[in-house]
Amino acid sequence: MLLIGGAGYGYASLADHGGSGTAASSTSTVRRGTVMSSVSASGAVASANTRAVNFTTSGTVTAIEVQTGDKVHKGDVLAKLDDTSAREQVTSTKAALDAAETAESNATSSNSTQTYSQYVSAKNAYNDAVRALNATVLKAPISGTVIAVNGDVGGSASGSSSSSSSGSGSTSSSGSGGGGGGNGSSSNSSSSSSSSSSSSSSSSSGSTSSGFVSLADTSHLQITAEFTEADTTKLKIGQAASVSFDALSGTTASGKVTAIASSSTTSNNVVQYAVTVGLTSPPSTLRLGQTATVQVTTGEADDVLYVPTAAVRTLGGQSLVTVRENGKDTPTPVQIGVKGDQGTEITSGLREGQIVVLTTTGTSTANPFARLGGGGLGGGLGGGGARRGG
Repeated sequence: MLLIGGAGYGYASLADHGGSGTAASSTSTVRRGTVMSSVSASGAVASANTRAVNFTTSGTVTAIEVQTGDKVHKGDVLAKLDDTSAREQVTSTKAALDAAETAESNATSSNSTQTYSQYVSAKNAYNDAVRALNATVLKAPISGTVIAVNGDVGGSASGSSSSSSSGSGSTSSSGSGGGGGGNGSSSNSSSSSSSSSSSSSSSSSGSTSSGFVSLADTSHLQITAEFTEADTTKLKIGQAASVSFDALSGTTASGKVTAIASSSTTSNNVVQYAVTVGLTSPPSTLRLGQTATVQVTTGEADDVLYVPTAAVRTLGGQSLVTVRENGKDTPTPVQIGVKGDQGTEITSGLREGQIVVLTTTGTSTANPFARLGGGGLGGGLGGGGARRGG
């Protein structure tokens, strides 16, 4: 299948039919093939699942086990706090629990209620102490790449109770269950939360990190691009997309629309909607933050007649194509289907092999559409292209 473009058009200098002056026009042939329409916008590569991970308790940082760019697995240790006080508390509460267990086992009927209550209180205190000790070790809640470390050994960390994650389809991570160690909370890297370090930095994905350590799952990448409101009306979840990258010449990836924002933003008086495209085949050399162009296929018609979109004009709501036959140009009403930048489907009005006029340049006082009612011509029709059979 070949994508038709400007090449292949026949050019001829012809006398202007029906008026004075001369004009140069280009022509093409009505062909059969596949017509595609699409819309496009730019965005940046990001992870579909990022976590900004914080300690859930306060303390002094004694170790940071990772640095930006490191690959980690779920449950790996990221950083540690001074656990001296927490260990002492575990020892103390364990002794109290042992004593309460002994008293409860030796209790008589007259004091069994009191000793059991003391045992429950001692056990709860011990469990709290164990959780506090576990919280001094920060573990990875997901497998991924470290995109930011916002702390220093010897600095202080303030516990955060926030718990969320960014990315389509991701779920919240419990502060008590982060990394499987009950020691960390994970928050959206673009939201505001308590920072657990004395410094902050931006992550490599382009958003400001609010976690002590920020992680990104680089095996699931996506592009969020801002589409105009007119283009957004043509989009729906599940549509196929092709993605190209400014820094990777000749490299493309396929994807699908996974989310369309319900609310808009306005920039330079242009209303736009954020559309997320998940990549199904990201290249191995792709990096977070790289600029990309997303092209979403919005319509496709196979094995149909088509003409270059430049051949189609609109007059009073009627689509017209100028047919050249026996040296004479005749504006011909047509019915159109899928419309693209390069090719437009013709559902009726033309037959395969006819010659059509694309453009007219030069000096001419005649309007070739005057015989059909006159008036100004509409502009070109929507985006996309046509692929030619063969």
